[in-house]
Amino acid sequence: MAGLINFEDQKEVEQFLDNLGVEYSFQCYKENDPEGCQRLSDYLEGVKKNYESAAQVLKHNCEANGHGESCYKLGAYHMTGKGGMTECLKSAYSCFLRSCNANGKKSIDACHNAGLLAHDGRANEGGPDLAAARQYYEKACAGGFAPSCFNLSALFIEGNAKGLKPDMKQALTYANRACELGHVWGCANASRMYKLGDGTEKDEKKAEELKNRAKELHGLEKERQIKFGE
Repeated sequence: MAGLINFEDQKEVEQFLDNLGVEYSFQCYKENDPEGCQRLSDYLEGVKKNYESAAQVLKHNCEANGHGESCYKLGAYHMTGKGGMTECLKSAYSCFLRSCNANGKKSIDACHNAGLLAHDGRANEGGPDLAAARQYYEKACAGGFAPSCFNLSALFIEGNAKGLKPDMKQALTYANRACELGHVWGCANASRMYKLGDGTEKDEKKAEELKNRAKELHGLEKERQIKFGE
Protein backbone atom coordinates (compact mmCIF):
# COMPACT_ATOMS: atom_id res chain seq x y z
CA MET A 1 0.00 0.00 0.00
CA ALA A 2 1.19 3.52 -0.84
CA GLY A 3 2.57 5.46 2.07
CA LEU A 4 3.69 2.44 4.10
CA ILE A 5 7.37 2.09 4.96
CA ASN A 6 9.19 -1.15 4.27
CA PHE A 7 11.23 -1.36 7.47
CA GLU A 8 13.29 -4.20 6.03
CA ASP A 9 14.65 -1.83 3.39
CA GLN A 10 17.52 0.07 5.05
CA LYS A 11 17.67 2.83 2.44
CA GLU A 12 13.92 3.41 2.68
CA VAL A 13 14.13 3.61 6.47
CA GLU A 14 17.06 6.03 6.32
CA GLN A 15 15.15 8.24 3.90
CA PHE A 16 12.11 8.13 6.15
CA LEU A 17 14.19 9.18 9.18
CA ASP A 18 15.90 11.98 7.24
CA ASN A 19 12.50 13.29 6.18
CA LEU A 20 11.39 13.26 9.81
CA GLY A 21 14.37 15.41 10.74
CA VAL A 22 13.52 17.93 8.02
CA GLU A 23 9.88 17.98 9.10
CA TYR A 24 10.73 18.58 12.77
CA SER A 25 13.24 21.30 11.86
CA PHE A 26 10.58 23.06 9.82
CA GLN A 27 8.08 22.79 12.68
CA CYS A 28 10.58 24.20 15.14
CA TYR A 29 12.28 27.01 13.25
CA LYS A 30 9.76 27.97 10.55
CA GLU A 31 6.45 27.34 12.30
CA ASN A 32 7.83 28.28 15.75
CA ASP A 33 6.11 25.23 17.25
CA PRO A 34 7.56 24.36 20.70
CA GLU A 35 6.34 20.78 20.40
CA GLY A 36 8.08 20.53 17.04
CA CYS A 37 11.30 21.70 18.71
CA GLN A 38 10.92 19.04 21.38
CA ARG A 39 10.39 16.40 18.70
CA LEU A 40 13.48 17.69 16.90
CA SER A 41 15.62 17.42 20.04
CA ASP A 42 14.32 13.89 20.70
CA TYR A 43 15.11 12.99 17.08
CA LEU A 44 18.63 14.41 17.25
CA GLU A 45 19.29 12.67 20.56
CA GLY A 46 17.60 9.34 19.96
CA VAL A 47 18.04 8.77 16.23
CA LYS A 48 21.09 10.76 15.22
CA LYS A 49 22.92 10.54 18.59
CA ASN A 50 23.92 14.15 17.99
CA TYR A 51 23.81 15.37 21.57
CA GLU A 52 25.44 18.72 20.85
CA SER A 53 22.75 19.68 18.34
CA ALA A 54 20.04 18.27 20.59
CA ALA A 55 21.35 20.43 23.45
CA GLN A 56 21.19 23.57 21.32
CA VAL A 57 17.57 22.84 20.34
CA LEU A 58 16.68 22.24 24.00
CA LYS A 59 18.36 25.51 24.96
CA HIS A 60 16.42 27.40 22.29
CA ASN A 61 13.11 25.77 23.18
CA CYS A 62 13.56 26.36 26.90
CA GLU A 63 14.81 29.93 26.75
CA ALA A 64 12.73 31.21 23.82
CA ASN A 65 9.55 29.20 24.30
CA GLY A 66 9.62 28.24 27.98
CA HIS A 67 8.82 24.64 27.02
CA GLY A 68 8.71 22.61 30.24
CA GLU A 69 9.97 19.29 28.89
CA SER A 70 12.85 20.97 27.07
CA CYS A 71 13.79 22.89 30.23
CA TYR A 72 13.76 19.64 32.20
CA LYS A 73 16.00 17.86 29.69
CA LEU A 74 18.30 20.88 29.44
CA GLY A 75 18.64 20.76 33.23
CA ALA A 76 19.61 17.11 32.98
CA TYR A 77 22.22 18.01 30.34
CA HIS A 78 23.69 20.65 32.68
CA MET A 79 23.86 18.10 35.51
CA THR A 80 26.36 15.98 33.59
CA GLY A 81 27.77 18.34 30.95
CA LYS A 82 26.05 16.33 28.22
CA GLY A 83 25.98 17.70 24.68
CA GLY A 84 28.69 20.25 25.40
CA MET A 85 26.58 22.05 27.99
CA THR A 86 28.48 23.54 30.90
CA GLU A 87 28.36 21.15 33.84
CA CYS A 88 26.72 23.48 36.32
CA LEU A 89 24.26 22.61 39.09
CA LYS A 90 23.15 26.22 39.37
CA SER A 91 22.14 26.23 35.68
CA ALA A 92 20.48 22.84 36.12
CA TYR A 93 18.52 24.18 39.10
CA SER A 94 17.34 27.17 37.06
CA CYS A 95 16.16 24.87 34.25
CA PHE A 96 14.35 22.56 36.67
CA LEU A 97 12.59 25.55 38.23
CA ARG A 98 11.37 26.74 34.84
CA SER A 99 10.08 23.28 34.05
CA CYS A 100 8.47 22.92 37.47
CA ASN A 101 6.61 26.20 37.06
CA ALA A 102 5.55 25.39 33.48
CA ASN A 103 3.20 22.65 34.73
CA GLY A 104 3.68 20.58 31.60
CA LYS A 105 5.16 17.18 30.84
CA LYS A 106 8.06 16.37 33.18
CA SER A 107 7.16 19.29 35.48
CA ILE A 108 6.64 16.94 38.45
CA ASP A 109 10.05 15.30 37.91
CA ALA A 110 11.55 18.78 37.59
CA CYS A 111 9.97 19.93 40.85
CA HIS A 112 11.47 16.94 42.64
CA ASN A 113 14.92 17.62 41.17
CA ALA A 114 14.68 21.28 42.19
CA GLY A 115 13.71 20.12 45.67
CA LEU A 116 16.74 17.84 45.85
CA LEU A 117 19.14 20.60 44.81
CA ALA A 118 17.59 23.08 47.27
CA HIS A 119 17.62 20.42 50.00
CA ASP A 120 21.32 19.59 49.81
CA GLY A 121 22.40 23.13 48.95
CA ARG A 122 24.59 22.20 45.99
CA ALA A 123 22.96 24.81 43.74
CA ASN A 124 22.69 27.57 46.36
CA GLU A 125 25.53 29.78 47.50
CA GLY A 126 23.93 30.07 50.93
CA GLY A 127 23.70 26.32 51.46
CA PRO A 128 20.55 24.22 51.92
CA ASP A 129 17.22 26.01 51.54
CA LEU A 130 14.69 23.73 53.23
CA ALA A 131 11.80 26.16 52.73
CA ALA A 132 12.32 26.01 48.98
CA ALA A 133 12.89 22.25 49.08
CA ARG A 134 9.61 21.81 50.94
CA GLN A 135 7.76 23.95 48.37
CA TYR A 136 9.01 21.91 45.40
CA TYR A 137 8.59 18.56 47.14
CA GLU A 138 5.00 19.50 48.02
CA LYS A 139 4.21 20.26 44.40
CA ALA A 140 5.75 17.00 43.20
CA CYS A 141 4.07 15.01 45.97
CA ALA A 142 0.70 16.52 45.06
CA GLY A 143 1.37 15.31 41.53
CA GLY A 144 1.86 11.76 42.76
CA PHE A 145 5.67 11.61 42.91
CA ALA A 146 6.36 9.19 45.77
CA PRO A 147 10.03 10.11 46.49
CA SER A 148 8.99 13.73 47.10
CA CYS A 149 6.35 12.60 49.59
CA PHE A 150 8.95 10.50 51.38
CA ASN A 151 11.46 13.37 51.44
CA LEU A 152 8.80 15.65 52.92
CA SER A 153 8.22 13.09 55.65
CA ALA A 154 11.95 13.07 56.39
CA LEU A 155 12.04 16.88 56.49
CA PHE A 156 9.30 16.98 59.10
CA ILE A 157 10.95 14.26 61.17
CA GLU A 158 14.28 16.08 61.25
CA GLY A 159 13.34 19.78 61.19
CA ASN A 160 16.22 22.24 61.18
CA ALA A 161 17.64 25.26 62.94
CA LYS A 162 16.39 27.68 60.25
CA GLY A 163 12.74 27.60 61.19
CA LEU A 164 11.42 24.22 60.02
CA LYS A 165 10.22 22.60 63.22
CA PRO A 166 9.82 18.84 63.57
CA ASP A 167 6.20 17.87 63.06
CA MET A 168 5.53 14.17 63.47
CA LYS A 169 1.90 14.48 62.44
CA GLN A 170 2.91 15.98 59.10
CA ALA A 171 5.71 13.45 58.81
CA LEU A 172 3.22 10.61 59.18
CA THR A 173 0.85 12.17 56.65
CA TYR A 174 3.55 12.26 54.00
CA ALA A 175 4.94 8.83 54.91
CA ASN A 176 1.45 7.40 54.43
CA ARG A 177 1.11 9.18 51.10
CA ALA A 178 4.48 7.87 49.93
CA CYS A 179 3.38 4.38 50.95
CA GLU A 180 0.11 4.73 49.03
CA LEU A 181 2.18 5.60 45.98
CA GLY A 182 4.31 2.48 46.38
CA HIS A 183 7.38 3.80 48.25
CA VAL A 184 8.74 0.96 50.37
CA TRP A 185 10.50 3.20 52.91
CA GLY A 186 7.42 5.37 53.22
CA CYS A 187 5.53 2.26 54.35
CA ALA A 188 8.35 1.22 56.69
CA ASN A 189 8.55 4.64 58.34
CA ALA A 190 4.78 4.93 58.69
CA SER A 191 4.69 1.46 60.24
CA ARG A 192 7.32 2.44 62.80
CA MET A 193 5.47 5.67 63.65
CA TYR A 194 2.21 3.82 64.29
CA LYS A 195 4.07 1.28 66.40
CA LEU A 196 5.75 3.97 68.54
CA GLY A 197 2.87 6.46 68.53
CA ASP A 198 4.86 9.18 66.76
CA GLY A 199 2.44 11.75 65.35
CA THR A 200 -0.51 9.52 66.14
CA GLU A 201 -1.96 7.14 68.70
CA LYS A 202 -0.25 3.78 68.86
CA ASP A 203 -1.89 1.35 66.48
CA GLU A 204 -0.32 -2.11 66.37
CA LYS A 205 -2.74 -3.34 63.70
CA LYS A 206 -1.99 -0.44 61.36
CA ALA A 207 1.73 -0.81 62.05
CA GLU A 208 1.59 -4.49 61.08
CA GLU A 209 -0.40 -3.76 57.91
CA LEU A 210 2.12 -1.18 56.77
CA LYS A 211 5.03 -3.43 57.68
CA ASN A 212 3.54 -6.17 55.50
CA ARG A 213 3.00 -3.67 52.70
CA ALA A 214 6.66 -2.63 52.92
CA LYS A 215 7.71 -6.29 52.70
CA GLU A 216 5.44 -6.80 49.70
CA LEU A 217 6.84 -3.77 47.87
CA HIS A 218 10.40 -4.84 48.68
CA GLY A 219 9.70 -8.29 47.26
CA LEU A 220 8.23 -6.82 44.09
CA GLU A 221 11.27 -4.58 43.67
CA LYS A 222 13.65 -7.53 44.04
CA GLU A 223 11.57 -9.49 41.52
CA ARG A 224 11.78 -6.64 38.99
CA GLN A 225 15.55 -6.44 39.49
CA ILE A 226 15.93 -10.17 38.88
CA LYS A 227 13.82 -10.04 35.73
CA PHE A 228 15.74 -7.01 34.47
CA GLY A 229 19.01 -8.85 34.96
CA GLU A 230 17.92 -12.03 33.20
